[in-house]
Amino acid sequence: MAALPVAPPPAAADDEIVYESMPCIRIYKNRVERYFGSEFVAASTDAATGVASRDVVISPNVSARLYLPRLEDGAAKLPVLVYYHGGGFCLGSAFNPTFHAYFNSFAALANVLVVSVEYRLAPEHPVPAAYADSWEALAWVVSHLAGPANDGKDPWVAGHADFSRLYLGGESAGSNIAHHMAMRVAAEGLPHGAQIRGLVMIHPYFLGTDKVPSDDLDPVARESLGSLWRVMCPATTGEDDPLINPFVDGAPPLASLACGRVLVCIGEGDVLRDRGRAYYDRLRASGWQGEAAIWQAPDKGHTFHLLEPCCDEAVAQDKVISDFLNR
Repeated sequence: MAALPVAPPPAAADDEIVYESMPCIRIYKNRVERYFGSEFVAASTDAATGVASRDVVISPNVSARLYLPRLEDGAAKLPVLVYYHGGGFCLGSAFNPTFHAYFNSFAALANVLVVSVEYRLAPEHPVPAAYADSWEALAWVVSHLAGPANDGKDPWVAGHADFSRLYLGGESAGSNIAHHMAMRVAAEGLPHGAQIRGLVMIHPYFLGTDKVPSDDLDPVARESLGSLWRVMCPATTGEDDPLINPFVDGAPPLASLACGRVLVCIGEGDVLRDRGRAYYDRLRASGWQGEAAIWQAPDKGHTFHLLEPCCDEAVAQDKVISDFLNR
């Protein structure tokens, strides 16, 4: 079970509130108060699963937590999942107990090497800072293709990454980031001939001025998501900015998405459900030459798998993702 937000204090009278989503975050004009998602748990070897984790510093702005499942063969090569956490670009951490517990379980199930990326958060570091940091993390991962394995490289990535099975993924804002990383790969390529095999898009955070049916599942939450985006990316043109709406004129064409496989996971009760479904539908109709799949969790809301990791639907979703990464 994910940790619950702490009880937030009353709003301060000495500063203007720019945005709040209670009980998680309150953004004042001159400071930010986070009540959820910033808790830290140390890397370790998980007693229940045998999954080992360790932290790496990639640059002054970027770090990551790696997860390596228990190996019967010490020389085994595994699929690699470079994962970007969600949280509306302003909450969450790769070192948070919720994500730590999730990847201890998931790495054991899927038998994959996970690189969970810690990027800078808005509004202190407005979008597109998260994209820049996420690209830096991806470049660090593929740098292990160059030179000898012991040449200052991480031993887990150098020793166990199967770069023919390199995946990007994330939930919510993390899915948005994963999409933009794949689009940047399409535009610029990756060093050392690296290629992205696939994307895992869990409850993607996309918006648009066009109306979709799932907007009406929770109109207040839908309005809040639009307000959040404008605070996270002050330079935005709005909900039809290509950074938050991948279907508008000016967005990179979906047909160029730089991977061969995509899995989209949505929740039937998620206000963003039909944005995720549209991503799947538009991708298939775009002329993109890859293989796309979609899976819907009945009755469940946004990022339910982190809030209820042991529920039947979360277990089923994890199995779908695991199968996707190992096929």
